Amino acid sequence: MKRFNIFTLLLLIVTSCNSFQKVDENEPYVVILSLDGFRWDYAETVPTPNLDKIAKMGVKAESIKASFPTKTFPNHYSMATGIYPDHHGIVLNSFYDPEMDKYYHIMDREAVEDSSFYGGEPIWVTAEKQGVISGSYFWVGSEAAVQGINPTYWKRYDHDFPFEQRIDSVISWLQKPEDVRPHLILWYMHEPDHIGHVGGPESIELDSVIVYLDHLLGVFLNKLQQLPIHNKINVIVTSDHGMCATSNERKVVLESTITLEWVDIIQGYNPNFVIKAKEGYIDSLMFELGNTEHITSWRSEDIPERLNYGSNPRTLDIVVVADSSWSVVLHEDKYVGNGAHGYDNDNNDMDAIFYAFGPAFKVNYVSPKFNNVDIYPLIAHILHLEPAKVDGTFENVKGLLKE
Repeated sequence: MKRFNIFTLLLLIVTSCNSFQKVDENEPYVVILSLDGFRWDYAETVPTPNLDKIAKMGVKAESIKASFPTKTFPNHYSMATGIYPDHHGIVLNSFYDPEMDKYYHIMDREAVEDSSFYGGEPIWVTAEKQGVISGSYFWVGSEAAVQGINPTYWKRYDHDFPFEQRIDSVISWLQKPEDVRPHLILWYMHEPDHIGHVGGPESIELDSVIVYLDHLLGVFLNKLQQLPIHNKINVIVTSDHGMCATSNERKVVLESTITLEWVDIIQGYNPNFVIKAKEGYIDSLMFELGNTEHITSWRSEDIPERLNYGSNPRTLDIVVVADSSWSVVLHEDKYVGNGAHGYDNDNNDMDAIFYAFGPAFKVNYVSPKFNNVDIYPLIAHILHLEPAKVDGTFENVKGLLKE
């Protein structure tokens, strides 16, 4: 009798665990690739046959609007969570949290994996909570256990890991047995952002990288086509922001503009800074900044509502952003390259790409511009997930999908 009870208990435990996870070969897949810094119009300047192919067999947006500030970490996490940087807390690539008295920086491994910095609910957390297996290859936020949850499969960021091997790794995940195969995969390549910074958005070097990335996309599509489940996979190719042409001849130097003795903390880098003033010096700093050309500065509480920014304590007292094509640096010796991003998201140069195809999407359809926070509700809808509360809206993107 005792043996029977133990067996029954084990059977109940196994049954309970399996019932949490959706194991249905008919459930759809979403694979989303981000090409960092791929501006909305790059594909119009050089041949991109594979992006063109996706546009014909699926959908293409005229562009997508990045969230402010138009930086890499804030926007990747906004795409993942469907909420603006001010609301999820990754307000810049580097910032200070006055409530936790801790600093965050994209190169700080401990900070990047510290879940206390990350608000909101990333789409992989939504998926895992509802029994959908997920995987992330270098997507911002997936290295931290947000709400105590990582994707089932995830990688610590390795900048030098070859793009071709990233493709092979994603394909290998899709070749796993159904009961352990991810139905949601997010993955990332750091180009053309790097070349855009160095050579500028209109350089020959940038054109070469766009051609190379399109070639890699073709390799991925060919390998995807060989999978038995290829007709169930929805593929999205997007980006976090665009790029604006800059020059070292057009820069504002803060150490020559403001009295640094009045500053308690200053965080950021071109073209964005946030400042915590010493007691009694906010007005004085605002006066100095207000008399400086080629930058715009606000008290955090006075930032225009359209930017959805400034209510988070991590934006400190003052927010500074350079005017488009200008740069702002802390010290004179800081060299400015030929491209930058982070500007006002009404600047079309900050817009990014969105291409998609698969069983959920229309064919040969061009969508009006939408916001990158709308991507989360789009993915949730395709995967039949109950979404968390977000700033994005499915209404903005439902036109991408078949009836």
